[in-house]
Amino acid sequence: MRILYRYYFNEFFKILSIVSLGIALIFSLIDLLDKVDNFMPGKLSAADFAYYAFLNMPKYLYYLLPMSLLICSLFVFSQASRFKELAVIKASGGRLKRLFYPFVILGVFFSIIAFAFGEFIVPDFSDRMLDFKKKYMKGGEKVSFKEGTLWLRGTDGALVRIELYTPGQKVAKGVSIFLIDKASMKKRIEVEEALWVREKGSAGVWKFKKAAVYDIDKGTIDNVQEMEYPYLESPDFFGKKIKNPEEMGIGELYRYAQRLQAAGFNDAKLIVDLNSKVSYPLMNLFLLIFGISFSVMGRVGGGLFAAGIGIFISFLYWLLYTFMLSMGYAGILPPAVSTWIVPLLFCAVSVYFFRKIPE
Repeated sequence: MRILYRYYFNEFFKILSIVSLGIALIFSLIDLLDKVDNFMPGKLSAADFAYYAFLNMPKYLYYLLPMSLLICSLFVFSQASRFKELAVIKASGGRLKRLFYPFVILGVFFSIIAFAFGEFIVPDFSDRMLDFKKKYMKGGEKVSFKEGTLWLRGTDGALVRIELYTPGQKVAKGVSIFLIDKASMKKRIEVEEALWVREKGSAGVWKFKKAAVYDIDKGTIDNVQEMEYPYLESPDFFGKKIKNPEEMGIGELYRYAQRLQAAGFNDAKLIVDLNSKVSYPLMNLFLLIFGISFSVMGRVGGGLFAAGIGIFISFLYWLLYTFMLSMGYAGILPPAVSTWIVPLLFCAVSVYFFRKIPE
C-alpha cells in the first residue's frame, strides 16, 4: 500500500498545486484589471502590479481551496476508476477505504491549515494590501482602519479619528476632529455620535449629536446638541477603503464585535461572519471526502468531465452557503444555523457516500 499511497499522493498534490495556484492567480489578475483605473497614473511599475496580484492571492487561495480539493479528488480517482486501477486493487485483496483513509486525514490537515491561513496569513496580507492602496490608489492614503477605529483626513485637511464605525448602520461613535494649522492646533471637536443623513435634494451630510467645540485660539468651549459637518467623506468612501470582516482574523473580528456590542449595536452580520470563520475551513474536509466517494461510486468519467462536475458542485455549494449567510445577515435565521447548516449537510452526504464505497 505504501507504493500506492506515494503514487496517488504525488498525483494529487501535483494537480492540486496547478489547480489551486492557477485559479487563485486568475482571480487575482481579474481583480487587478477591475481596479486598474483606481491607481494613480504613472505611479506603478510592472513589478508593483505583480506585487498587487501577489498580495491578493492568499485571500483567493483560502476561498478556493475547498473547490480545488474537490476537483483534484474527482480528477485523480475518477481517472483511477476509469482505467480500472481501483478494480485491480480490489482484485489483489486491497481495501479501497484503507486506500482513502490517508486522504481523509489529509482533509483534516487542510482544514486546520485553512483555519490558520484565514486567521494569520489572510489578515496580514490584507494589511499589506491596505498599505499598498494608501500609497498608490486615488484617495487611498486618507484612511486607516483597525478593529472599527478609523483615522482619516477631512476634505478641509482636518485629522479625524472615529472611535467606532459601523458600516451597516452608517453610524460613528466617539468622533474627534483636529484642525491643525502650521503645526499647531487651532480647533478640536469632540462628538458623541455622528449620523449620515440624506435629505431630499442633497447627496447627504454627517450630523453630529452632542458636540463639544474647543477653540484653542479664543480659549472657548461651545457645547452643541446638533450640527452638520460637510467636510467628512460619505460612508460610501469609507466602505471602499476599510477592511472587510472576511479579511480579519477571528481575534480582530471578535474584538470588533465586542466593541460594537458594548456601544449598544447588535450587528448580526458580524456574528454570522465570526461563525463562518470556523465553519468554512471544515468544507475542505467535507468536499475532499465527497470528491473521493463520488468519483468511486458515481462513474464520473474522464478527467475534464470530472473537473466540470467539481466546478458544478462547488458552485452549488457556494449558492447554498451564501444564501444561508444572507438569511443570517437578515436576521431570519440565527447566526449559528445560517453558517453551519450547509457544511453539516455536505458532511452528512459525504459520510454517507464514503460508507457506501464498495470494497
